[in-house]
Amino acid sequence: MILSWIGDNRLWIVATFIIVLGTALGAWFCTGFVRRLHRRAEKTANPWDDALVAALNPPAMVLIWLLGLTLAAGRAGSATGAEIFSLVVPVRQIGLILVLTWFALRFARNVEANLRNPQYMSKPMDATTVRAMGKLVRVSILITSALVLMQYLGYSISGVLAFGGIGGLAVGFAAKDLLANFFGGLMVYLDRPFAVGDWVRSPDKEIEGTVEDIGWRLTRIRTFDKRPLYIPNSVFNQIAVENPSRMLNRRIFETIGVRYEDAGQLSAIVTDVKAMLQEHPEIDSNQTLIVNFNSFAPSSLDFFIYCFTRTTEWVRFHEIKQDILLTVLRIIEGHGASCAFPTSTVHIAEVPEGFGETIAKG
Repeated sequence: MILSWIGDNRLWIVATFIIVLGTALGAWFCTGFVRRLHRRAEKTANPWDDALVAALNPPAMVLIWLLGLTLAAGRAGSATGAEIFSLVVPVRQIGLILVLTWFALRFARNVEANLRNPQYMSKPMDATTVRAMGKLVRVSILITSALVLMQYLGYSISGVLAFGGIGGLAVGFAAKDLLANFFGGLMVYLDRPFAVGDWVRSPDKEIEGTVEDIGWRLTRIRTFDKRPLYIPNSVFNQIAVENPSRMLNRRIFETIGVRYEDAGQLSAIVTDVKAMLQEHPEIDSNQTLIVNFNSFAPSSLDFFIYCFTRTTEWVRFHEIKQDILLTVLRIIEGHGASCAFPTSTVHIAEVPEGFGETIAKG
């Protein structure tokens, strides 16, 4: 018999070879199985199955090799009695914890990406909220894994938590501003007064620009002159923030004056301007629309225009506003009137005696 020829003291070599070969075959079959799962998951619009399958490889391959090699090492250790093989079980347990943590982090990251992808979501979730939840989930996974690993290595979790409570109190006093910024960022994520890409400004501070990044400590805003502005998140708990990006409409509010000598045409001008605005395709007729004579100014008869455009885009808004103001100017000129400009008239009640002769001699 071949086995008797090899000898009982060499059977562990054959057993180890068989275990390693079986591990390689298992990894090969697992790779093919994950590929088939990936093709099947691509046919669905569910973000969860795609994230799960994408997270399997390579952690599943590493897990198979980890179990196979540690099993082979254990078999060799029991046959040879070498002390180094006594580390097989701890290595297997620690490796299992690390591989599962790796898989969970990959799964969380894939879900975060899929929830913002229109391919999976007909209405993608808010990017800022998804990023915040993704960060919280990943931090929770890392903390849980660290506690499990410490428990396995013989450290008392209760002692660690108690020490963390006392130490956290000391750190809280020492890092008051850091914690204020952290909770300020958390409030921004939860309340969502603005998101990445929004145009924001504050009437309380000289803050205005486009939000580029919302971190746990700082928010980066790109001002309109392209300077980066870094704002601690705790500031947002103390100031009012406007978000013009979420406006429903933009307002046109202009006062226009005509000459006093054109008072007879003022009523017709106001009527025609209002009709023009009501028919203008870029003016939202469902919002407030007012065109009325407003006041007797020192040099003009003033009427005002108050309306809202359909667009909120800054450049497009000014193009519409220009078109409307030019059209108002044509309406005024069409009625034979003109826009007023500041003038002064000097009235001399009585000409002094001899004033004409003085001028003539001049």
